[in-house]
Amino acid sequence: VQLVESGGGLVQAGGSLRLSCATSGFPFDRSVMRWHRQAPGKGLAWVSTIEYDGSTAYLDSVKGRFTISRDDAKSTVYLQMNSLKPEDTAIYYCMTGGLKGQGTQVTVSS
Repeated sequence: VQLVESGGGLVQAGGSLRLSCATSGFPFDRSVMRWHRQAPGKGLAWVSTIEYDGSTAYLDSVKGRFTISRDDAKSTVYLQMNSLKPEDTAIYYCMTGGLKGQGTQVTVSS
């Protein structure tokens, strides 16, 4: 089983990034996928979920700015992040069940 995140980087406040999580080794099209993040000095926090039927949920502070999506043909989940704020700075992880990738760093400068 593999979950490999990519797309992080350094961006100015107000900018955008698109994170990707390529997966393999499990039935992606029947799996609930989530994005979590860990800010410096803080614990792991849930950000967004996409069900296998495409329904979504978001942390209140990212609603209207972040969009989660999935491509079952590519076994990949995405997180489009717009209007980024310094408080979005964190390592972002995709997860399914108890499985987690290595993460990708997102840094938003003010």
